[in-house]
Amino acid sequence: MKRGEVTYRRSPLGRRTAVSLTALLAAATLASGCGIRTTSVPVDAGAAPSRVPCRVSSSDVATRPPDGRSAEVYLVCASQLVTVDRPVPADAAGTDPVVVARALLKEVQQAPPASERRAGFATAVPAGLRVEPSRDGDPAGTLRLSSQPEDLTAEALAQLVCTYAESETLVRDGSVVLGGPGDYPPRGYLCTSQTKTRPGDLATPDALRPD
Repeated sequence: MKRGEVTYRRSPLGRRTAVSLTALLAAATLASGCGIRTTSVPVDAGAAPSRVPCRVSSSDVATRPPDGRSAEVYLVCASQLVTVDRPVPADAAGTDPVVVARALLKEVQQAPPASERRAGFATAVPAGLRVEPSRDGDPAGTLRLSSQPEDLTAEALAQLVCTYAESETLVRDGSVVLGGPGDYPPRGYLCTSQTKTRPGDLATPDALRPD
């Protein structure tokens, strides 16, 4: 060592501190690279989201009328069509297509009770929709709606078609024949498994033109 020069020696404590800081910086860089935000405050992520049950307990099922008549109608739950049991008057199981269709429409367009809403059920069928008799020249079994079927939402039309498809009175050659107030010809709509599983994916359900 030359005269006048001063030599600085790094103490062992200083070396350990530098190594510790380097390790901390490396850990922080790795965490940020993985998308992890460091925090000194405990984070409560909350409970895991619950799944919609789409099922009503037996104690909440509506009481059937004295004659025990009921019908299955389709509601929307978890983006699918699911059946619920509804008590219906005797004429809902009759042979007059218009009377049967009106009784079932009334049930499917009503807002579900609180117990069903809690289970995730809803209806897309508008409250003002009506069913009218067929016209001269319409295929047998035709039902005329107060709105053009294609103007309904996909969910509403699927609900109505699948509900009507459960009634032998309203089915012709496996399909439900619906028309609207306009001059467009009626069409035969099919309730398929795809319709029930993904009703919102179709502008209209699968359809067949009557002969």
